Amino acid sequence: MSAVEGAPRWRLDWPTSSGMRPGKALLKTSPEDFRVIEQLWPEFEAPGTGSSGAGEHLCVRIEKTGDNTEYVAQELAALAGCKAFEVGFCGLKDRHAVTVQWFSLYCPGREARDAELLATIAERWPVLGSHRHARKLRRGEHRYNGFDLVLREVSGDPATLEQALAVLAERGAPNYFGPQRFGHEGGNLDRAVNLDPSRLNRKKGGRRGGGGSGSKNVLYFSAARSWLFNEVLAERVCAGSWYVCLPGEPEASGEPTGPLWGDGGTSASEDLALFERAVVAKHPEFEKLFLSTRMKPERRALVTRPEQLHWQWLDQSTLRLQFLLPPGQYATTVLGDIFELQDMSLSRDNKR
Repeated sequence: MSAVEGAPRWRLDWPTSSGMRPGKALLKTSPEDFRVIEQLWPEFEAPGTGSSGAGEHLCVRIEKTGDNTEYVAQELAALAGCKAFEVGFCGLKDRHAVTVQWFSLYCPGREARDAELLATIAERWPVLGSHRHARKLRRGEHRYNGFDLVLREVSGDPATLEQALAVLAERGAPNYFGPQRFGHEGGNLDRAVNLDPSRLNRKKGGRRGGGGSGSKNVLYFSAARSWLFNEVLAERVCAGSWYVCLPGEPEASGEPTGPLWGDGGTSASEDLALFERAVVAKHPEFEKLFLSTRMKPERRALVTRPEQLHWQWLDQSTLRLQFLLPPGQYATTVLGDIFELQDMSLSRDNKR
């Protein structure tokens, strides 16, 4: 992306489905205003607070406030006496929120000590459930994230906002990656441009807690891939085709998707492939980066559609929303299609 003097180097705000945001609101005024409850698939999630089942992994469901997921995973590893990469979880949850999620701890042959370990964990975080399982939890294996959010100081015509919410429930919103993925003012994208693909160590980077330059390179590479997806999606939004399948859509998708760029570019064909390649060709610095990797092209849904969306006005300027989203989709993206959001957590310390 060519820089214009005085202008940001990277676009970090993309077109909305309606071409405007009819409302403004404050987000995360307090952690209690942003509640997330992770839901696993039935075969993995077991009810109750006592240890049940069998397997080498002790699964623990905890509630946390003010701690990010990776910090909690590291602390749990220390408490359980296992290595950091032996702690599994399904996804990263917000720090400035009240979140409920599962962690798996590799504790083979130590079933007799489960009660003691759970009691120790409960001194740090409320333990809402636990059981043994044969397998480690992995990224993206959860079924949904359930959100219970409160927006404050909401401005905009209430009837217009409710109409926009009704459209959101029916059609969904463009499934953009959020700007936090790209770093402050797109700093992760600046670093991606300077990557040497031959030194990209995906295996090292893929191990959580491994640290070092390998994991950072993967972060920057992922940012570039996500940004290209957003650029393609933005063009589809402007064309009004983001919620319908076009000729050339891979048959396996079954829904409108966009490219997660890789070796060979895109798995789309026909006119859709030409369209996607034309968008990426506008950014030769990234096009060159992907020509030098062996990352397989993938697809990502263009539409994020909240399930079981409900809303309630708590007063004239306070709006509560509840909905479900599948893995890899973000509440801030959904709300950002309607509201100009001011994230009140960004001014706070964000280390843990």
